[in-house]
Amino acid sequence: MSKALLVVTAVQVEGSSKAEVARTYGVSRRWVHELVRRFDAEGEAGLQPRSRRPHSNPDRTPEAVEERVIRLRKHLSDQGLDAGAHTIAYHLEKAGTAPPAVSTIWRILARRGFVTPQPQKRPKSSFVRFEADLPNERWQADITHVQMAGMSVEILNVIDDHSRFLLASETRRTFKAADVVTVFRGAAAAHGQPASMLTDNGAVFTAGPRGGGRCAIEIELAALGISFRHSTPYHPQTCGKVERFHQTLKRWLAKQPAAGTFEQLTTQLDRFRDYYNHIRPHRALERKTPAEAFAARPKATPSLPVLKIPSHYRVRSDGVDNKGRITLRHNSRLHHIGMGVDLAGTRVTMLVADLHVRIVSERGELLRDFTLDPTRDYQPMEKPQRGRMSRDM
Repeated sequence: MSKALLVVTAVQVEGSSKAEVARTYGVSRRWVHELVRRFDAEGEAGLQPRSRRPHSNPDRTPEAVEERVIRLRKHLSDQGLDAGAHTIAYHLEKAGTAPPAVSTIWRILARRGFVTPQPQKRPKSSFVRFEADLPNERWQADITHVQMAGMSVEILNVIDDHSRFLLASETRRTFKAADVVTVFRGAAAAHGQPASMLTDNGAVFTAGPRGGGRCAIEIELAALGISFRHSTPYHPQTCGKVERFHQTLKRWLAKQPAAGTFEQLTTQLDRFRDYYNHIRPHRALERKTPAEAFAARPKATPSLPVLKIPSHYRVRSDGVDNKGRITLRHNSRLHHIGMGVDLAGTRVTMLVADLHVRIVSERGELLRDFTLDPTRDYQPMEKPQRGRMSRDM
């Protein structure tokens, strides 16, 4: 027997006063009166526990606003765009609707099943973040792969470390060393030259791990006095901002009609760049857009001494013939350079500074580094010496 039924029984069957029953059972007299009233009106069913929730809540978010939040969440998600509580509040305000608090929007999304709390995740406040103080103080660049018309293609993204401004987003079947320089020059012409550049150790970004020297973009940046750093191998967090942007871009592309040509993919990349830079508020920028953050402060500029390229510096492209040779003209005399028959058909670039010749592949890999002998028509590959690998001098 429930306590409520004992109280009613003591009053109506045993004839005890309501005040006495209240003292005996440790409840208020008002509660005894209420139990008796409900029993008289509904019988034992009236003694069942009832919700104490108020019938109305004047502070509750209006149903129409909740529905707008849900519609906006679905619309942004269907477009492959960020649809978090901060972004929804931003778009509601832009549309002329006073948005609820971000915490309220989050609770609406959680109540409707759009958000799954993940308390096991490491809090963002525990991460140590590094950010450039000024726009153009550091650019981050990286290449990612996407599928287009049944084949894998590459996208080179370049972002500003301080503002997350997307400086360039271009696609090729495969990026060559010269393509990286072309993209960099376009971004620098539009937004100014950076003080420094940060990339991983891909062959198109550095020749260091493949025999020393410089690849095309390293030469370009050194000639402009721009500092160039590379991430630690197998540590993508160093280039974390551009790596994170890859995810954002791919999530958006996955929601778009599949591009069948490079022109269609380029159009999609341009459209997303405009949205990302000028419309989408960025959480890391206190909900400003990257364009607003990029324009808010003075721009950093290159500060290193420039690398002086000799006036006799030349760049020449050639293809390795079926005998494994390429040709180079010096002082009006044609010289044949041995590359090996295994490279037959390979396109190469020769970087010539007087008699110093460096030969790199289209991917930036160093193939030969030697001093031209102007007295000989043929420049052979050095034969391996016993006990060690050969190396051109």
